[in-house]
Amino acid sequence: MVKVLLWGSLRQATGGLAEVEVEAANFKQLLDRLAAEYPGLKPQIARGISLSLDGVIYREAWFTEIGPDSEVVLMPYMTGG
Repeated sequence: MVKVLLWGSLRQATGGLAEVEVEAANFKQLLDRLAAEYPGLKPQIARGISLSLDGVIYREAWFTEIGPDSEVVLMPYMTGG
């Protein structure tokens, strides 16, 4: 199981949970399982999600592997310049 910290507005889609656990080996599996377990996350996932994995931020890195001890934080797409 992977512990996932939810940042900002994503918490609203899980009933206020700041942390959830899912079984996933990569970013795509993580998003698929989160969408299945927490349907309120589906619209945000469709708009775009950023993944912080052990301190490195990824966007659309679908097959980035996630280890069981990885620090995983999901957040809405980060934009800016």
